[in-house]
Amino acid sequence: MKKDYLLLALENLKHRGLRSWLTMLGIFIGIAAVVSLISLGNGLQQAILGQFNALSTNVLVIQNAGTGFGPPGSTVITKLAEHDIKVIESVPNVKEVIPRIIRISKIEFNSITSFGYLGSMPNNPEQVDFIYSSSGIKSLEGRLLKAGDDGKVVLGNDFSKDSNGFGKAIHSGDNIKINGKNFQVIGVLQRSGSFQFNSAILMTEKDMKDLLNIGDEIDVLVASVSDDRQIETTANNIETKLRKDRHEKIGEEDFTVQTPTQVLGTVNTILMAVNIIVIGIAAISLFVGGIGIANTMFTSVLERTKEIGTMKAIGAKNSDILSLFLIESGLLGLTGGIIGASLGIILALSVSEIANAALGTTIIQVSISWPLVFVAITFSFVVGIGSGVIPALQASKLKPVEALRR
Repeated sequence: MKKDYLLLALENLKHRGLRSWLTMLGIFIGIAAVVSLISLGNGLQQAILGQFNALSTNVLVIQNAGTGFGPPGSTVITKLAEHDIKVIESVPNVKEVIPRIIRISKIEFNSITSFGYLGSMPNNPEQVDFIYSSSGIKSLEGRLLKAGDDGKVVLGNDFSKDSNGFGKAIHSGDNIKINGKNFQVIGVLQRSGSFQFNSAILMTEKDMKDLLNIGDEIDVLVASVSDDRQIETTANNIETKLRKDRHEKIGEEDFTVQTPTQVLGTVNTILMAVNIIVIGIAAISLFVGGIGIANTMFTSVLERTKEIGTMKAIGAKNSDILSLFLIESGLLGLTGGIIGASLGIILALSVSEIANAALGTTIIQVSISWPLVFVAITFSFVVGIGSGVIPALQASKLKPVEALRR
């Protein structure tokens, strides 16, 4: 009997054709929005947390507050200087302070010109080793850059792919031109959780200053602490000392001191806001879809009054009519959920491919949560049944004689 209900419900939905598809439109949009945006959000969260995990828990990053877009410290009015290093080194629990320069420069390879990030490596061998260990940097080809490796560079993993924007992959042993000067590639880095390392070019501090005519400017200071349990206190002490040294008031600082915990907190706040927006979009779309299903089922009751009367006249019970209409409304929600989830996955994959191709990176990944997909489809089925309850009750309560007269 239940099988007959299902077949009859499918036939009725098929008979209504375009109206059924239009009814499911709200469900399509809601489920597609949930699946696509949350899948992209999960992938982005994993990528960003990968960057967070690439940082050591005993490292603080100090830089001046920027005035625009660009690499850290490149758009500020007042640059960090050697004096700031001495101030930070005087703070208890600070073990070492390493200056870094990060800039954008012209890169030429295979007769193609592009722009990319350059990152300086200190002249001190111990500081170089600390940066590698704290960042989890390892070589895939060749070797890592050492102090004194002038005229040589190490490339991020993105450069080793044919999709790097230069027409072919760059490998250890190749030569590239940076800002008009030739450099030998001595290594390529393993893929990192940080897209910054994957797309960066590392060179010695001396080469970078000579190449870009940089004086005593410092873009970023990396401070290691002796006791990572005191990292928050140390960060506050650094802020206090720098603020006092620069004669600045609280809230008017032209610098930032960032801890790994603050990075993670910022990421979680952003992702939470995105998820709230996604839930809002889905709720509105599913509400509209539910109204559409209810409207269609009410119309169906009016159009099929005689059919309902005939079914009751030949022995159909109220429960049979109720089950038939609930199955129809549930099928509308279920079909809308399945198609919406499929469209959501396709949309997420498409957006990821297009965005990564445009950015030249693989930072935007899709992480499909199949339990989420199942819950979304189940929820759309429940919405369908819920929307059809009142019309189904109305249909089941029709009296056979009155129904046949209409």
